[in-house]
Amino acid sequence: MAAAKPSTLYDEGLKRDVGLLGLMWASEGSIIGSGWLFGALLATQLAGPASLFAWIIASVIIIVLALVHAELGGIFPVTGGTSRYPHYAFGSFAGATFGWFAYIQAATVAPIEVLATIQYMSTAEWASSWYKASTNTLSGTGILVAIGLMAFFVVLNLIGIRWLADANTSITTWKVLVPLLAIVVLLLTHFHGSNFTAGGGFFYKPGGAFKNILEAIPGAGIVFALLGFEQAVQLGGESRNPQHDLPRAVIGSILLGAAIYILVQFAFIGALNLSSIPHFTTWASLANSAALSSSPYYTLARVAGLVWLAWILRIDAVISPGGTGLIYLTSASRLSFGLSRNGYIPQIWERSSPRTKIPVFGVIFSTVIGLLFLLPFPSWAQLVGVVTSASVMMYAAAPLALGALRRSKPHLPRSYNLPGHKWLAPAAFVLATWVVYWAGWQVYTTLMVAMIIGYLLMAISFAFKLNPTMPKIDWHAARWILPFLVGMGVISFFGGFGPGGIIGGVGVFKTVWVGGDGKLPLYWDLLVLTVFSLGIYYLAMASRLPTAKVDEYLKDVFPPEQLNATQVSEVSV
Repeated sequence: MAAAKPSTLYDEGLKRDVGLLGLMWASEGSIIGSGWLFGALLATQLAGPASLFAWIIASVIIIVLALVHAELGGIFPVTGGTSRYPHYAFGSFAGATFGWFAYIQAATVAPIEVLATIQYMSTAEWASSWYKASTNTLSGTGILVAIGLMAFFVVLNLIGIRWLADANTSITTWKVLVPLLAIVVLLLTHFHGSNFTAGGGFFYKPGGAFKNILEAIPGAGIVFALLGFEQAVQLGGESRNPQHDLPRAVIGSILLGAAIYILVQFAFIGALNLSSIPHFTTWASLANSAALSSSPYYTLARVAGLVWLAWILRIDAVISPGGTGLIYLTSASRLSFGLSRNGYIPQIWERSSPRTKIPVFGVIFSTVIGLLFLLPFPSWAQLVGVVTSASVMMYAAAPLALGALRRSKPHLPRSYNLPGHKWLAPAAFVLATWVVYWAGWQVYTTLMVAMIIGYLLMAISFAFKLNPTMPKIDWHAARWILPFLVGMGVISFFGGFGPGGIIGGVGVFKTVWVGGDGKLPLYWDLLVLTVFSLGIYYLAMASRLPTAKVDEYLKDVFPPEQLNATQVSEVSV
């Protein structure tokens, strides 16, 4: 293959000094967070040993989506990339819609990681007053600790992106080594093969084995745990060599993360001492252990007599979620930078410090939003459903953008050329809609409330002309969005993933309508959703922006000679 001719990198006013390791470890540091501390327990409660299949299925889905992002990240080395791809392909309304999904997921990850740290640390006597396990809420002291941790993230972000990337390298190295250490020690010293046939058997099925596996993918935080590969893409505007490094960082981080999580689940099930679980009969009985629910791996090590490992895990409960929260706060501020640069929200979000080139207002605003999410969602498990659905809705836009841009601008220089993109892009979109559907009717309606709030905020910015670069609304190119959002809601309403959802009935987001009661049976629902999603995909392809409009949106990213190129440039990763 011919080597790609490097594009002239657009200067967004941010420093381009992050290398391959910094990018890959930014993604890996986001992938290895609180998910490994809680995900294995929740997945086992829902699906028993068959939860291993949930991790494998989720890993395949996320890897497919990561491959799509690898191509797009190599093409567009811009800050807040995932919020801007739909803008380039389908115009302003699509960009605003999926950019808001991207911002919501990034802004809510930092508080969920703070919650994980406080929840784990509350098992220590000196921190027991931080978290009330009986009500799943933070105490007054816990709220102050959460504010302190979020403020600490702000300070680190304002120091500068190069320092942050260097610090994250060390933090992520620790975060990768600790799960590997726990896996090796538990498998060698406390592995019980009989656990895989206990508690109702390998295919634990109080509601159907396959359905339990599917419910665990979003509901147990499995997809949430695997999220984060896109962090390298969000820092594209600060990468030294983005077209070379971004695809490698995205693909490498998700492969490593998926391998670690599958091994974590296997080791957790095998190392459980089932005789220590109060009234253990089925895998749902794991909820009977308050200690296990508060700090799964720490309690596992303590029961096994591995006190030294338990202490390492308690330390990791600060470092692992803390590192992820840190990088996601960085990402949220870059996403708001991208939304502002595209003209959707006031221009103040893209103002950066003259010395550090950090979008200061974006960092502070994202912190405030994150703290607000601590109020209606007081525990890790309650917040994870919304974060997962917002993230996957954000990811769903990437296959659409890839398919559209392959048609509109096939000759853009690509440092990574996705094999089989003609079928893999629509397949990735279908898989993303599946995950959103599995999260359930209650989660979807909550997400739509957040979407309406986003539309209102952006409407205010447009009405009062708070951003002089605000674009005209590209209604025609986005005519598929409303049918997509409404159709997903209808299918979710009639499907069987609704009652008992994680966040239904929480605070101001209380679900009013009863749905998800299985009027559309399992398997038929997936068939209906697949046909619907493919219909939306090809409607979006037919509605995409004309080439001239794409060129207008890309004029600040590529010089004219590359936009008008007639030969595809690509290299293999």
